[in-house]
Amino acid sequence: MCGRFVITSAPAALRQLFGYIEQPNFPPRYNVAPTQPIPVVLVENGARHFRLMRWGLLPSWVKDPRGFTLLINARSETVLEKPAFKNAIRRRRGLIPADGYYEWKAVEGRKQPFFIHRADGEPLGFAAVFETWVGPNGEELDTVAIVTAAASEDLATLHDRVPVTISPRDFERWLDSRGDEIDTVLPLMAAPRIGEFAWHPVSARVNRVANDDAQLVLPISAEEMEAEAPKPKKMARKAAATSADDGQGSLF
Repeated sequence: MCGRFVITSAPAALRQLFGYIEQPNFPPRYNVAPTQPIPVVLVENGARHFRLMRWGLLPSWVKDPRGFTLLINARSETVLEKPAFKNAIRRRRGLIPADGYYEWKAVEGRKQPFFIHRADGEPLGFAAVFETWVGPNGEELDTVAIVTAAASEDLATLHDRVPVTISPRDFERWLDSRGDEIDTVLPLMAAPRIGEFAWHPVSARVNRVANDDAQLVLPISAEEMEAEAPKPKKMARKAAATSADDGQGSLF
């Protein structure tokens, strides 16, 4: 899956790579989280555009978003069948510019975060589907979810799911939603090739959404990992049992 990601490339570099018309200027983000506005590249009237959308898709048929599950990811295996995604995958596909993402792996009984990025250091484009939700008073909210796939053998050591990334040579094919044909993009919804991505452990500071700085993506050593590990709580001293205790003084 993908629950946090990073955008650090210069706005001009991302504009050149993704080819959108707008010239947005935005700071680097090191801890992008669900429900936040995120950049999405889409095609309208034959041209690519840059839009901000809420990360967490709301289907158009949802009446009250407060009671609806937050859909930050869409599984590639079922995206054509799920009511929340089946229209969006055919008509509203987008790309989310990024430079990497975080994943958590169980290490000695705790969750250790890792930063995952392209091995060549280049930016990437997450495959995405989006919907515009219209509220009861006519208010509109653009919302988006990241498409995920079963992890390749190497990335599966961290998590069994990975975000689908689209190669620049396939941007046009992924974004072209003019027809209702889906067969041409199905092969794109796959995990990265083995060796395409690299990763390293990072500080548990990334666990807090409020932390958003360049230190989050830096590798940490085994000693630093150990220092960050939560210390075991001391067991409360048990009351001394007496021979007259028949067990009625305990909860169990």
